Amino acid sequence: MRLTVLIDIVALGLCLVVFSRAGDVSHYIAAVYEHNFKISLICSLFTCGRKGALQHMHENLDVYEEQVAEAAKQGAQIIVFPEDGIHGFRFTRHSITGYLETIPDPKEVSWSPCLEPERFPNTEILHRLSCMAQRNSIYLVANMPDRQDCAGADPQCPTDGRRHYNTDVVFSDNGTLVARYHKQNLYKEKEFDVPPEIEYVTFNTPFAGKFAIFTCFDILFREPAITLLEKHQVKQVVFPTAWINKLPLLSAVQFQQAFATAWGINLLAANIHLPRFKMTGSGIFTPTNSTFHYDIETSKGRLLVSKVPVPPPVQDDPSTASQSPQSPLTQNPECSRISTAILEPPAVFHANMMNDNFTFTLLTGKKGELSVCNGHLCCYLTYQQSNTNGELYAIGAFNGLHKGHRQSFLEVCALVRCAGDSQDTCGADISQASTTFDFCLQGNFSTPYVYPSILASGVDLVIPDGVGWTSGSFLMSKEGMSKGLVTAALYGRVYDKDKV
Repeated sequence: MRLTVLIDIVALGLCLVVFSRAGDVSHYIAAVYEHNFKISLICSLFTCGRKGALQHMHENLDVYEEQVAEAAKQGAQIIVFPEDGIHGFRFTRHSITGYLETIPDPKEVSWSPCLEPERFPNTEILHRLSCMAQRNSIYLVANMPDRQDCAGADPQCPTDGRRHYNTDVVFSDNGTLVARYHKQNLYKEKEFDVPPEIEYVTFNTPFAGKFAIFTCFDILFREPAITLLEKHQVKQVVFPTAWINKLPLLSAVQFQQAFATAWGINLLAANIHLPRFKMTGSGIFTPTNSTFHYDIETSKGRLLVSKVPVPPPVQDDPSTASQSPQSPLTQNPECSRISTAILEPPAVFHANMMNDNFTFTLLTGKKGELSVCNGHLCCYLTYQQSNTNGELYAIGAFNGLHKGHRQSFLEVCALVRCAGDSQDTCGADISQASTTFDFCLQGNFSTPYVYPSILASGVDLVIPDGVGWTSGSFLMSKEGMSKGLVTAALYGRVYDKDKV
């Protein structure tokens, strides 16, 4: 009898421990860390060898150790670290060699580096990351450089006989390597190679189901990001990034939130923190809420921990996959007093915004209704503003190939604060404003892939009141802003017209 009672008490205690760790099954706790990266200019510019590279990487991993422990202390079940956070950037193909580790494919090899550190040679960083995950019972996502030998019959193998990849790794809460992803869309990364085949990488967790993973510049292109969301019906993404903020349309947190809103997903985004390079902006984004960090003034890293809703299960069936973004904010969107007909032709002008030639028209009163067109794209605005303080605003439209590092086809409607008091400053980089707006912005987009964002003064994010399709146009509305408006944008992507 006593033994039975003792067993029941022990079993109850174990149940309580498990429940306290799992928490509310409708939510889980996620963490992202914006890392103030420790740079080694000597290793970036010159080959410092394996010993020097390890010393440099362990300096950054010392910070990771602290943050993983703190996140676990706050109940986090998964933590995401940024792109380049362990090794850095601005390498040559030669200078990065000391940083490379050969990462096995977890689809082919089941391996915990913490438990089997000698199974594969020269894997000290994998070993340390694995032990962090195991010691703290947490899923861990990190970015590091990978070397894969390719000599032999491979006709595309580089002349040095190896491929270098910008690589994300995922460890389970027992330290097992469960996912490896090689970045597809490189951004001025001459030290790395593009994978010969596009990789669609997902992993499963016991607390929240399936996640997808891709890196930084990948989020702006169809492959692999959009295919993962459409054909694999992924509703959660981990996103290591080293994002340089580009105002007024592509601030890191601005597009991260826009992407989560448009697709109705959870996005766990971790950025590097290097203000002198305009690199900051991380967050835990859900379709209707955001916990984010943006700090261009200080050199401090930042840990974010937040409760995240577990999305309802979906069938991994390509035949039933959605063919376009599906935001939960799309119910009954409407714009009062807005017309889809061309309004009175405005006085238009052209100005450069983020290297593209936008067609603009100025807002000339405290309230009104305007339209502006660029090619077949026409943008419409109904607005009422207050606290103007003489600030100049314009509505702009662009329809064409973006002249950036990669030529991507855009359709954009944007309401922006001009940087000065003349029209040639419209579209310039600015982050402060005092004019508040009630507005409705819409456009006759030809693409279903439209990413809505509202950016307030100080690069503060604002959730739209309504966003979605109505009568063949995509719209976004907001009333009662408490801070000045910097940008309201509908950023459309026509992936099929990208120029490779």
